[in-house]
Amino acid sequence: MLSGLIFDFDGVLADSEPLHLRAFQQVLGARGIGLGESDYYDRYLGFDDAGVFRAIAKDQGRALTPASLDDLVRRKTEQFDKLVAGSHGLYPGAADCIRRWAAEAPIAVASGALRAEIDAVLGRTGLRRYFTTIVAAGETPRSKPAPDPYLRAVELLRPYSAAAGLDPQGCFVAVEDSPWGIESALAAGLRCIGVAQTYPADRLRAAHAVVATIGALDVDTVHGVCGGRPAASNRNHAGPGDGA
Repeated sequence: MLSGLIFDFDGVLADSEPLHLRAFQQVLGARGIGLGESDYYDRYLGFDDAGVFRAIAKDQGRALTPASLDDLVRRKTEQFDKLVAGSHGLYPGAADCIRRWAAEAPIAVASGALRAEIDAVLGRTGLRRYFTTIVAAGETPRSKPAPDPYLRAVELLRPYSAAAGLDPQGCFVAVEDSPWGIESALAAGLRCIGVAQTYPADRLRAAHAVVATIGALDVDTVHGVCGGRPAASNRNHAGPGDGA
């Protein structure tokens, strides 16, 4: 039986990966460093912001001090905030998906995005209250593809699952859009559903199931990866939305 659902953010709920790429390109370009679209999606998308800059510096043989890394992350955040302010934020069907699943079981976000970025989008769309908790960049010892973000999200969700009359040791499902995110979810022992909005379905084949869009995340798919549908749906299990 489903005990909780954990969403990645960028590329699953938020249509923001192109905006992240543009922000990275602007910050790196000011330093004479190029970042192509294919390199970003093939090599760097699975990292949080600091991880992207570290990986690019390593690949290009450049020195990167802690102070310069902090400056790059700050500048990238500023650029991203400017870009996202002019965007609609969510994928079509994402809002309905969030409301639908929050009525079935506790839901959370586990993401490499910064908490302020996640809160800004969810707050602007009125959807923050549906999430019992958020695990964002920098809030676990390691970021994806390590299992830490999902392990932390499950830890935080379990009391809500128990309060909702669900098994706190039961089936937790991750919803991911990238091979790195799927790797993180599987390493944490979760069932995983891929959403082919960023990568084609064949790149997500390690997931237990794949859907084309977030709007296609239906009851049969989610309960199917947990071994079948429950006898009756659980309702009104959304948490207070004040998260950890």
